[in-house]
Amino acid sequence: MRPRTWVLVLAAVFAVLQLANVTGRDTPDSKNYVSYALALGGAQPREAAVRTIAWVCAGQASKAARAQSVDVVRFHAPSPAGRVAARCRRDELRRVEHRSAAGRTGGHVVPFVGARLRAIFEVRPGYPVFLLPFVTVFGVTWGVWLASVLVTVAGGVLVFLVLRTLSVPVPLALTGQALYYLLPVGTTAMRPMTEGLMLALTLTAVWGCALALTGRAGTVRAGAVLVAGALAALFAVKHAQALFLGGCLAGAGAAVALARRRRGRAAGSGVVAIAAVGGAAVAGTLLLARLLHYPSEAESMQDLLTGHYAHPDRVRPWPEFLHLEWDFWVEWLRRQLLSPVFPAVLAAGAWGARRRPAFGAFLLAAAGTGILTQAGHPDIAIGGDRLIVPAWLLPVVGVPLLLDALLSRVAPVPAQGSLDEVSGAGLPEAHSMR
Repeated sequence: MRPRTWVLVLAAVFAVLQLANVTGRDTPDSKNYVSYALALGGAQPREAAVRTIAWVCAGQASKAARAQSVDVVRFHAPSPAGRVAARCRRDELRRVEHRSAAGRTGGHVVPFVGARLRAIFEVRPGYPVFLLPFVTVFGVTWGVWLASVLVTVAGGVLVFLVLRTLSVPVPLALTGQALYYLLPVGTTAMRPMTEGLMLALTLTAVWGCALALTGRAGTVRAGAVLVAGALAALFAVKHAQALFLGGCLAGAGAAVALARRRRGRAAGSGVVAIAAVGGAAVAGTLLLARLLHYPSEAESMQDLLTGHYAHPDRVRPWPEFLHLEWDFWVEWLRRQLLSPVFPAVLAAGAWGARRRPAFGAFLLAAAGTGILTQAGHPDIAIGGDRLIVPAWLLPVVGVPLLLDALLSRVAPVPAQGSLDEVSGAGLPEAHSMR
């Protein structure tokens, strides 16, 4: 079969497997995004609340029924699904009505949470806009599921395109796509939150970096446009990620340019273009966030230290934040050493990335945004490594690069055809990235 057929087969297999969990993937934040999407589609606050709550409660009921079915004591008891769903709907509606009656309304997000926390979701319209056509056409349950599947599938396809741009053989590029689906990055991308779209856009920027580093005028421009477009879209999805990714790419570009100049080489038009776009994204993000009155980093810190504003604001937040930061990373490292899979695959990915020094610097930069995001929210109670998930892009892309290097030593790999011949993407190979 043609490579593009294998890409579609992997994507289709992944999508079919996701039918095992159509509901029950939501997190406490998910209902804010779903209600936002429904409001954008014209739903009145009451309708948006009822439809969102019905979806959330159906998921809770499904999880409760599945849990009881394998409970060694109560597996033969009647299903608790109806009872759980009714109680969930009653409690959620009561909270929303209480806040609405108190005048805590405004914006697109249904008042599931307080106004200060709700303001954080209001400045993230990108994911609700992405959800809008799906929930409009397919309803909330199937619309959210389909949107999650498509954005996760897209992430895997982007990994394939990145690796093929680096002239990695097709089987190893498919391995990278499969790793995206199998590792926690795929699980996180499937959750109805910003992470799936954020990862896809981050990979779009990484693909742009790979294209720009070819050194050819046409692909340098195309790569720079991809990076700029991804960063602009990230501002709407989660502007902190646009800030982090832009800053990290600009820093990586400066490091690569400096290293090349020390060796008597030109920085390269691709490196300069990426660094310039990253720097412009940082300046643009800071300026727009200020002009649009987005919640500041101080507000985010109070959200963290007060347990989502459940306690009074901290008078001296910075010393407490730094104290928590130190304790968090000590505990995080201890937990990682109990099962050091994550550090091991990070090391393998970094070793593979060093085989393409210039591209590897930009890949490390993109993965490093996960570390920065986690450092900005040192909350050990957030499960599933959701905040640090961009760091998983390092092994997803780096491990196939490592395997390519190892296999090349064992048996020289025949020269690969162009991307136009192999993947049908109409893109040239990258011969100058080693």
